[in-house]
Order: sequence, then C-alpha cells, then structure tokens
Amino acid sequence: MKTKNKQLTLAYSGGLDTSYCIPYLKDAGYDIHAINVNTGGFTKKELQEIEDRAMQLGAVKFESLNIETEYWEKCVKFLLFGNVLRNNTYPLSVSSERPFQGLALLQYCIDHEINYFAHGSTGAGNDQIRFDILFQSLAAHIEIVTPIRDQTLSRDAELAYLQNKGFEWTQIQKKYSINKGIWGTSIGRAETLTSNMTLPVEAYPTMKTKSEAEEVTITFEQGIPVAINDNLFDSPIALIRALDAKAGAYGIGRDIHVGDTILGIKGRVGFEAAAPLILINAHELLEKHTLTKWQIHWKKQLSDWYGMMLHEAQYLDPLMRNIESFLTDTQQNVTGKVIIKLLEYRFVLNGVISDNDLMISKFGAYGEENKAWTGADARGFTKILSNQMAIYYSVHNHKK
Repeated sequence: MKTKNKQLTLAYSGGLDTSYCIPYLKDAGYDIHAINVNTGGFTKKELQEIEDRAMQLGAVKFESLNIETEYWEKCVKFLLFGNVLRNNTYPLSVSSERPFQGLALLQYCIDHEINYFAHGSTGAGNDQIRFDILFQSLAAHIEIVTPIRDQTLSRDAELAYLQNKGFEWTQIQKKYSINKGIWGTSIGRAETLTSNMTLPVEAYPTMKTKSEAEEVTITFEQGIPVAINDNLFDSPIALIRALDAKAGAYGIGRDIHVGDTILGIKGRVGFEAAAPLILINAHELLEKHTLTKWQIHWKKQLSDWYGMMLHEAQYLDPLMRNIESFLTDTQQNVTGKVIIKLLEYRFVLNGVISDNDLMISKFGAYGEENKAWTGADARGFTKILSNQMAIYYSVHNHKK
C-alpha cells in the first residue's frame, strides 16, 4: 500500500543507491527531504550538482549539513591522539563518519518533526547497522526505511529503474563507489570484491603529479597539528587539507584494507588517506619521544579498543567518553616538531625536535654511556630482576 504525504528524511550522498531511493520512495507516497551531511569531502560545485540531482529526481527539499568541525572535535581528534589504524592499515575514514552523519540526520528529523528516515545501505555492509543502531538507541519512534536492503537490489537493477524513469547521468554510472571526508577517501567495487586484485591507478581520485623528494616539518601542540613548515593554520581541518594536497600529489596514502565487518564476514576496501597516515605516524613518533613506557603501553590497548568500538557501531557507548578523556590527558606533553620526507608513494619519518623529549643525554646515551648509574648499579639491578626466573627454574629444573 502506498503511504500519503508522509515526510521522510533521506541520507543523501548523491550516489547511485541514494539516487534510486528518491523516485522509488516518491512513488511510495513519501515527500523526501534529501539531506546531505558533509564531513569535509565536497566542494561547492559538487554540492550544487548533488542538490540539482536530488531535485530533478523528485525530492521536495535538499539541504547540506556541514559537520566537519564537530566531526574533528568529537572523533578525528581522538583517532589521531590514539594513532588509530584498523589492522595497522586503515584510518577508519568512512566508519568514523557515520555516527556523526547519523546524529545530524536524527536532529534534522527531530527539528522538522519527521518520523520516517531512509538510507541507501544494502543488507551486506556495515553502514546499515551504524545508522540503525543510532536511531534505535535515541529515537526508536522514527521508522527506518531501506529500499535497497529490503529489495536486495543490484547496481544494474537500480540503473535500469532510473533509466526507465528517464534519469540517466554519467555520475551515477561511475565504476567505483567513492566516499570522501577530511579523514580519507574510500574506494570500492570491482577489484575490492576479490581477494587478489588491486585497484588500478585511475580508481584513485587524486592524481599523482610530483616525484622530486621534499622535506616537511609538522608542528604539534599537545597532540594537535598546528603548522606545516612553521606556517600556522587557522584550524586542524585546514592543515589536514593542505597536507593532503601536498602529499597526495606524490601518490602517498593509497592502500587496500582487509578486515572483519560487523556482520562477521571479511571485507576489502581501497582508500587514499595521505594526510591521516602521515599525521598518525608523525604523532606516534613524537609520542615515542615524549611519553613514558607505560603511557604508551596503555594508550595502545585503549586506542585499539576505541577504534574497534567505533568501527563496530558502538560510538554511543559511555565507555567511549571515558577513553576520550584518557587520550586527551595523555597529550599534555606531546608538543614538538616532526621532520618528514615525502617521496613517490611513500614517506619517511626523519626525526623529532621537542623540549619534552625524554631521550635526554644527561642520563646517558643508549649503548654508549651511562651517566645516572654505575656499573655496580647495573649488576645489582640485573641480579634482582632475574630473581623471579631464577627461583622458578630452581624449582622446575626439568623445564629449562
């Protein structure tokens, strides 16, 4: 049965899946508010094209909500503090965006008294769970509508439906599904659905244009990147964009991530994330110089858990706020400069300069000279440190 004059908020990216949703849901009797939530991945021109597309498809309203500042403050900052790379590879470029896009869409529903929410997720991915869990946790009265998931549609079927409706755009027929935000760009389809094929160069949105090596210095203040080559930026977001442009020109940051989905199946996704990968690695190196052994140890445990919980759609769990408080506290002394060399398709961390560097010479030089203890101190320390193992093997001599 068709519904009549029901207002519906659609999470609208402008891609094939969400474009299919507009005429389909319009035919089902909904008035569609096509809402784009921008995490820093769209230009003004792109947003205008997305708006034009939404209105041509039949939406009654289009709006783009820019949440990049909130996204940085409430998420990306902590991913950087925690040096979070899923499976030591992926900076959570997409999965970290979804909770904030969902929260913005939920607020739109509340502000406009809309009781229907739709997204274009399939039944085979993580995003369906991320959106659904958020709405079910905070606004269970809002009905979630998912045409792609419910009908198990293929891309070819969606294209055929749109073409039958008289809509045919080359943008919709792109071979690759691309999602861009300030913390990286994901690239999916074709090769990433296999276990052995890699993405061709043309699949990456950023073109490689530079080959001559270049050295850059990034300045951090309490874990926050504030300057490149001593040029201060108004915000970390501006710095990320500038670094992404500079390093992306070398083809830096391209890779394919293989990991476990929330559904329990394995998944592959290509990505380019020049600035995130450089910043995470540079920040981690600075921490190696400015944090103690046990600070680094416990940061790794909690940061890995934080990234996993975020990926698994658990951003709303109060434990996440506890970990964020811990991560923030660890950054008090993470101030200094990291020297980086940019090369074709890679970068090298050359070193750090920091007033908080714990590698200070007055205590000694590793493997060379001890200044804060004597040889006798070292012998005594070794004797005491070996006591536990000596006792064990004196009792369990046969286990040597």
